[in-house]
Amino acid sequence: MAPHTTTIHKLKSEEQVAIALAAHIYHLSNKFIAANGSFSVVLSGGTLIDTLRKILEAPYFGAIDWSKWLIFFLDERVVPLDHPDSNYKLAYDGFLSKVPIPECNIYPIKEKLSPEEAADEYEQRLKHLVANGTLKTSPTTGFAKFDLMLVGMGPEGHVASLFCWHFQRFEKEKWVTFITDSPKPPPPRITFTFPLINSADEIAMVVTGEDAADAVKVALGKHAADYYPLPVQKVSPEGGLTWFLDEEAASGL
Repeated sequence: MAPHTTTIHKLKSEEQVAIALAAHIYHLSNKFIAANGSFSVVLSGGTLIDTLRKILEAPYFGAIDWSKWLIFFLDERVVPLDHPDSNYKLAYDGFLSKVPIPECNIYPIKEKLSPEEAADEYEQRLKHLVANGTLKTSPTTGFAKFDLMLVGMGPEGHVASLFCWHFQRFEKEKWVTFITDSPKPPPPRITFTFPLINSADEIAMVVTGEDAADAVKVALGKHAADYYPLPVQKVSPEGGLTWFLDEEAASGL
């Protein structure tokens, strides 16, 4: 399914990306809280958490109703939550510890489970939140429908923990799956699948740095259709897809 709208913001620097991203999130937070009484946000790891820093400043910080935010994780390393490799710890140290989102509104993975068990437990928790009305459902897919997913991209075009050479990128039924052989350590991870990712209302694709330029060129360039699809090219949400690129990431376009 093609996205309803794709918007590409090419900005001068990572600092300008951070400023534009904060304004975008602020607008969506107000919109979804007004419409639904909550704002479900999916975080990914990597540099994205640092790029969220401007929403911690005026004029946004004091104007957001943080009590209505619900936080989920696009993918996670199957390690303890206080481990240096944990996406939860990265998000907590850089963002969640600085905002008054109630702890009960934050949904990290369950510790001390195998990758398969952790993926299954997270999927069951999401289904329970749909069943009790905390999360919306996509009328077209039946999957949970998050308001905003904040997604980064690896230099070779992977998103979440869905890599070019892993069959999990073709998963159609599961909401959450797992891998035990990530090409980047640590190897065991759980990850949202593309049907769940693409059920989102809004996806912000936040890509900065020169090392991402080749994958951005393949994904967004004039000859994108000529290439075997990178995982990032499978990102096609039901609502809007907004790219935030700095000058280095967009240099191949």
